[in-house]
Formats: sequence, C-alpha cells, structure tokens
Amino acid sequence: MAATIRAMVCGLGASGVAAARLLRAEGAEVLAVDGRDAPESRRAAAALEALGCAVALGADAPPAGEFAVAVVSPGLPADGAFLSEVRRRGIPLLSEMELGWSRFRGRTIAVTGSNGKSSVVKALAECLEASGQRAVPCGNYGLPVCQAVLEAPDAAWLVIEASSFQLETCAEIRPDVAVLMNVLPNHLDRHGTLETYARLKARLFARQRAGDLALTPPEWQARFREWSGGEGAWRTFGTDAACDFRHAPHRLAARDEAGIDVAGAYFDNEVLGPNAAALYGAALAAGVPAATIAATLRAFRPLPHRAEPVGESGGVRYVNDSKATNLSALVASVRMQDRPVWLIAGGRPKETDFSAAVPILRERVRGAFLIGEAAAAMAAAWGATVPCEICGTLDRAVAAARRAAAPGETVLLAPACTSYDQFRAYGERGDAFRRLASEKG
Repeated sequence: MAATIRAMVCGLGASGVAAARLLRAEGAEVLAVDGRDAPESRRAAAALEALGCAVALGADAPPAGEFAVAVVSPGLPADGAFLSEVRRRGIPLLSEMELGWSRFRGRTIAVTGSNGKSSVVKALAECLEASGQRAVPCGNYGLPVCQAVLEAPDAAWLVIEASSFQLETCAEIRPDVAVLMNVLPNHLDRHGTLETYARLKARLFARQRAGDLALTPPEWQARFREWSGGEGAWRTFGTDAACDFRHAPHRLAARDEAGIDVAGAYFDNEVLGPNAAALYGAALAAGVPAATIAATLRAFRPLPHRAEPVGESGGVRYVNDSKATNLSALVASVRMQDRPVWLIAGGRPKETDFSAAVPILRERVRGAFLIGEAAAAMAAAWGATVPCEICGTLDRAVAAARRAAAPGETVLLAPACTSYDQFRAYGERGDAFRRLASEKG
C-alpha cells in the first residue's frame, strides 16, 4: 500500500481551500496554515476541519514536521519570510494552479499578461462552449484551478488566467495553448523589475513541446522564446499585417485568410483589438470554427468593472473601470473612450512614476479628481498638464466630477492603483462608483 502523502497548504483563501479539498479527496494528510486568525479564516478552517484537515491559524512560521509538498496560494510572495523558511527546510513549493492543472485530464489554454486577461479568458470559454466543447474558466479569474478540477473533471478544456504571483511557484505546467497578452509595468512592488516580472510569465511556455501553441506579441517573442526554452509552435498576434493573427478595424484574420467580421464587438477597437487577435488564434487552435468565434465575440458582454458603462445622467456618461489597477491600464482605458474624459484616479499605488500618462491626459482628459494614497504623487506628475483636484475619497471625487462634466462628456473611474487603502477589493470600489454615479446631483 502506498504511503499517505503529507501536505502543507499555505494560505486559506479560495485557492488554499480548493487545494486542501482536492488533496483530501485524494487521501492526503493535510495541514492548512494561515497567518490570519479572523472570522473569514475561521470559517474556512471549520469547513476544512470537517473534511479531516488539520488547521493552524495565526501562524507566522511554518509548523514543524515533515511534508512532501507545500501548496502555495498566490497571495504569499515566494521570497517572503514564510516561504523562504519552507524552502530552507527542503519542502518543495507547488502553486495551487499547477496542482490543479496536474490532476486535469483534458486540455488547457493558459493566458498571462499585464492587462486584459480576464476578458479574454471569459471570451475563450464562451467560444469553446458555443462550439460544443465544455470549458471552465479558472485561475486568477473564475474558479481556483483545483476547484474547477473537482467540480468539472470531465470538462474538455480548462481556460486558465495565470498571474505572475501564481507562476512564481510553477515548474511543470504545460498548456496546450499558452498566450502572453502583453507585458507592462505591474506588480513591481512585489517583483522588483520589469524583466523579473516578464521572466516569471515566460515560465508558462517553458514546458511546451511540438503540438503546443505559443502566442505572443511580436515584440516579446524572441525574449520569451530565449527565456523559456519552450519548443511549442511560436506565433504572433497584433495589428501588423506581418502577424500570424491580426486585428484590423472590424475584422480578425489569420495570415493569408479573409478572416471574420467583428464589427461592433467589445474587442473591436484600437485598445482591445490585439487581445482579440490573440483570442482568435487560441480559439482556432482549440478547434472552434471561425464563424462561431465571430458570433460569440459579437454577443460578448464585458466583465463588471472593466470599461463598464454604469449610467448616463444629464448627457454625461459614467464608466467604471475599477479593474484598471496600473498606469498602463489607465492609459488604455482613457484611449477607449469616445468622448472627452473627466478622470477619477488614485488609491494604493503599485508604481511610483505616473508621468507615462501625461500624453494621453493632454490629448483626451479635461481634468482629474484624485483619491487615496497616490493622490499627491499623481497631482505632482500631472498638474502641469491637466487641472487636478485632490478629493481624498471616491464620493467627493464623483461629486466634483458631476459638477464639472458637461453633456457629451464621460466621467471615468480608472484608478491606476489598487483599492486596498479604502476598499477591500477593486470590485467593492467599482460597486461604490456605480452607486454614486446613479445618485442625483
């Protein structure tokens, strides 16, 4: 009889709970550990204890004992004190994402990048479903991968959104189709440099072999191919005619084909068009007919908090892009608007230099209303370009924007920051903006 595996699960968020459930379903002995001892973690602990897991809350160091593996939730930095001690003890680290993927018997599309991943994952899953192939969106968007495997073991596809946090502790993952959307400054507070951040994303391609597809923007292909050593079929996407999959106004096409009509689709614009080209290549590789892709994209509805129109009052449109949590996403969000913009930005910054937004602010923004911890730094960077008002809180910013905006203009929430100084998550911030936008001035 095989010996029972003893596993440590680090973190009791959704990913950690899913990993513990999967390991217990396989008969492993599980100790789940979390540095918090709060109502939410206690509820998770009680549910896991009912499954036969041991739980340690309020742990600031790994518990003593021998473990075959430590399964890591994405919230724990790989070089932090807790996981550094796990490594020092010789316990292998395994991403929750990779644990789930390793148990799945179907095929996988994995999407990484700085911006636009979730919408592409959602659209890919919908394309696969429309073609009659069951697909589960999971990872950083949708279910944790371990939960997806538990709940849909017979699915044909997992469509995984893979973040740099998850890839820190991945070594073996091999998607049938791997997609790099883009690489822009993001999470540098955790990863230090853009190159370190990009090299983590290259891990998604490292195990690919003949028969697998590796999709990247043309400007990143050579570096990702070198860094990863991946031996899949490398293809490019974008708006250039030389790309293997390309977006032109109202059309998506592979090289040397007429392509499909996507006029009016969410992705049919200068900002999201390259994402659509990547999506098109991935969906074709997964066996989705081109006509099905076209119909699905024309019917696609965006996720909440992603360039989401939330109302119009007095001829002023309100757009919630609370998910725009870095400067590159703010720039893209402003570019997507077809009216003059009054911008609401700020929160807890991931970056320290906000000057890259100056050209788009000069071109399309009438004024900025700034909130949270980044407000003063944003005002210093932008004040010579557009009028800036430090409002402090979102409710004051919306009120100020309502007074300033005229019919035919847009009030846009695109914070370029996380929400954690004033909200629990970007979704809570977006919901607050939606509510404030609907109030009468």
